[in-house]
Amino acid sequence: MGEWRPLAGPSRQVALEILLDGPLSRAELSRRVGLSPGSLTRLTKPMVESGLLVEVEGGPTDSRVGRPSQPLDLDATAHHFAGIKLTGDSAIGVLTTLRADVLASVERPIVDQTPSAVADLVLEITDELQLQVPGGRALTGLGVSIGGRIANRSEVRWGPYLNWVDVPFGEILAAHTAVPIVLANDLTSLTEATHWFGAGRNSDRFVLLTIGAGVGYGLVVHNRVVDSPDVTLGLIGHHPLLPDGPLCDRGHRGCALSLLTVGAITGQLGTALGRSVGYDEALDLAAKGDPVAREVVGRAGRALGKLIAAAANFTMPGLVVLGGEGIRLAEVAREELLAGLHADRHPSAAELPMVLQPADFSEWARGAAVVAIQTFVLGIE
Repeated sequence: MGEWRPLAGPSRQVALEILLDGPLSRAELSRRVGLSPGSLTRLTKPMVESGLLVEVEGGPTDSRVGRPSQPLDLDATAHHFAGIKLTGDSAIGVLTTLRADVLASVERPIVDQTPSAVADLVLEITDELQLQVPGGRALTGLGVSIGGRIANRSEVRWGPYLNWVDVPFGEILAAHTAVPIVLANDLTSLTEATHWFGAGRNSDRFVLLTIGAGVGYGLVVHNRVVDSPDVTLGLIGHHPLLPDGPLCDRGHRGCALSLLTVGAITGQLGTALGRSVGYDEALDLAAKGDPVAREVVGRAGRALGKLIAAAANFTMPGLVVLGGEGIRLAEVAREELLAGLHADRHPSAAELPMVLQPADFSEWARGAAVVAIQTFVLGIE
């Protein structure tokens, strides 16, 4: 497997501060990392000479020398990363800069779920993204995210959407590429991306809720993602929401999975209408006032509001981020969502800021790239 060469010591801390909050003046950097101006200059000089850091115009006047200071920023194009999200039937890849700006994207169907066939597909997408790197430079890292349990950043212990158990997928990939590889759970990856480069970047405590094929929950507290092997189990999916709701496959009545997933909404509306219905069609019908669709989608919106309330009541976040390919529900059923939220929140509780992420799989692929970026900057713990 390709070798990660992360920065170390104070250099890593300087790069991380600039990566997340740059450009920063040298005075501000000195304060943040606890170095004297002279020590900081000695530390950053080789980083500037290598091209990783760049001096930019526009800083305040330096009173010591009477001329404008030059804040330091990071050259986000000095390194490029590929992120690939694997679902049960497709692989979505993106090419990003060091700041996770998406430069190109690729999507391919998965027609064969065997690990070797999926590995070939991942490598094909990686090669295609590599061609998009400016100047023909090599990729710095590849992140792959999968719904399920990941061990040692390289093994898929359990991947239900691909029907995998104990697959050394990282090793399979590494046998055919020199690009350093990291595997991660898809929800953890998306939470990390939201934390470093997304809606949660300025919040040290927030909740991420996703709806799509399943229901996901991510939590950041004290500026760190709360991680656990249980994240992969989707435990919040069976949280009870409506006592008169439908049954899930485990016999729970009115749990999140029975009400909020794409399959639950299309299945319930399809049964009521006597024909198959796509997800966007279901939401479009509800938005146009179709009474049957309005009932199904409105009930789901109310359930989502109650789920947000439960998450907020237990963790008291400063922000709630809503994502996943099914999150358009929050827009179409906004009134019902707010009704469900306020019904389960104390009247004096603070209003919850809520942000919607784009409802497409490229956000998940970007999350995979962010885990690769983090591994490059921070190293493998």
